[in-house]
Amino acid sequence: MCGILAILFSSTEFDSLRKLALQLSKKHRHRGPDWSGIDVRPYIGPKGEKLVDVLAHERLAIVDLLQGSQPLYDPSKEYILTVNGEIYNHSLIRQSIDPADLATQSDCEPIVHLYKKHGPSVVNQLDGVFAFVVAAPGKGDYFAARDPIGVFPLYYGRGSDGSWWFASEMKLLITSCVEIREFPPGHYWTHKEGFHRWYNPPWWDESLIPTNKIDFTVLRDAFEKAVIKRLMCDVPYGVLLSGGLDSSLVASIVCRHAAKRIEGDVKTDAWFPRVHSFTVGLADSPDLKAAREVANFLKTVHHEFTYTIQEGLDAISDVIYHIETYDVTTIRASIPMFLMARKIKAFGFKMVLSGEGSDEIFGGYLYFHKAPSAGDFHAELCRKIKLLSRYDCLRANLATSAWGLEARVPFLDKDFINLVMSLDPSMKMVTDRPEGKLEKWIIRKAFDTPDNPYLPNSILWRQKEQFSDGVGYKWIDSLKSYSDSQITDAQMDCASSTFPHNPPLTKEAYLYRSIFKHHFPHRDTDGLIPGGPSIACSTPAAIEWEKAWANSADPSGRAISGIHMDSY
Repeated sequence: MCGILAILFSSTEFDSLRKLALQLSKKHRHRGPDWSGIDVRPYIGPKGEKLVDVLAHERLAIVDLLQGSQPLYDPSKEYILTVNGEIYNHSLIRQSIDPADLATQSDCEPIVHLYKKHGPSVVNQLDGVFAFVVAAPGKGDYFAARDPIGVFPLYYGRGSDGSWWFASEMKLLITSCVEIREFPPGHYWTHKEGFHRWYNPPWWDESLIPTNKIDFTVLRDAFEKAVIKRLMCDVPYGVLLSGGLDSSLVASIVCRHAAKRIEGDVKTDAWFPRVHSFTVGLADSPDLKAAREVANFLKTVHHEFTYTIQEGLDAISDVIYHIETYDVTTIRASIPMFLMARKIKAFGFKMVLSGEGSDEIFGGYLYFHKAPSAGDFHAELCRKIKLLSRYDCLRANLATSAWGLEARVPFLDKDFINLVMSLDPSMKMVTDRPEGKLEKWIIRKAFDTPDNPYLPNSILWRQKEQFSDGVGYKWIDSLKSYSDSQITDAQMDCASSTFPHNPPLTKEAYLYRSIFKHHFPHRDTDGLIPGGPSIACSTPAAIEWEKAWANSADPSGRAISGIHMDSY
């Protein structure tokens, strides 16, 4: 996890821009507290004007701790790279690069070499997650790109002098840019051609319903591979363990492969072979109990963190500042994750693996029980994946990076997503299962191996909990009660005029929106957050599946009534 800042085509004077860039980059040093780097290049523009480019970097050292500082360069230092990324196939890519041209063992360095040789097609050769900018001021060559799903955040803005700005967090842009936008996932940008979508999987067209049948062994092996490649690191790591299916499967696979070093082709002993697991919740929350059962089964070194209602309420403003959203569900879930990340960092860990993304590719949210057809089910999956960068990916990344902790998400592996989304959606629907109506049936079945169990049956077949529910049911009730005490009826009566874009429908939403506006007063930031009605994390389109949902303003999973499995 790192923080990047690039300012291109600026007419600001060299020393002033360098000073400004250092001040701004410091705003997200929490993402990369281990080292700072900056490259400032003056040059003459095509019309003879004096211009300056800046590429700055705040580093969280995960791979090649000693030499992997950024910016990174090609041998001539004409091309400059600043990147927040994890490139899992970097060892393979290195085989195509002259060893004399490589200055580090960083997994990200091959990007600049590939771009210099192949141009924009570099993105198709990378197996990983990334947000990066390459600049060659003397050659007039500029390129930026973001990973397929948007696991890592990236924003761009325009300065009043026509400059282009790119940053890992929007807080760096609000004082210097006249407009701010999210850099769209799965896209690249060049200064000559603008934005281009490079990630074009078959499922991008929501109307195309896949028909592939399930091979459970292939599915299990593909996910295991996605987890293993994410063990690439030179620092202590752990696993987030809520006790739900997704995080428990990740933890189970990690435990099976933690003894050997992934960076050493699984031939050498791991530097940190004991697996540590972490969970958070209010005292006596459902997740604490379930996570404890999984940890005992897997024999991890387990750490339980509890927080009080007051501690959670006290963190609201800081959390909104860090996660840069006013979305109610995201904030509810981010607060305990934010508090847990701070505790994890105190233990000396820099990286954790997490279970984000499973519900979006398998249809794990409870509202999917009401999908009227396989086509509707599949289309909703597609919509959910396309929005991950603004919801779960944003939460997982920004709530942890606030404390210099990197969260890796194997369910969002590009190859694994493409495999799962190629499957006949009727096999994912709970209504089509003769064995019972439980969400994510196919991934549960793939890991139901009695002779070599990955998890206890009580966990493998545990029903979905929203994370903000699982940490303790009193949590959401307390947030609502606190919001009622802070926001008046008169304020709610004027909500649509105070906030014309996505007006808040509840006092809780109004409170978060007010805090967000305090932190991010720029006129453009409101439009960066998607809105519309939602039930249990649904998109607005899925509200039509059930008439009763149209009158619910609460996005909690508990708002879904009448869906519960007692047979598992």
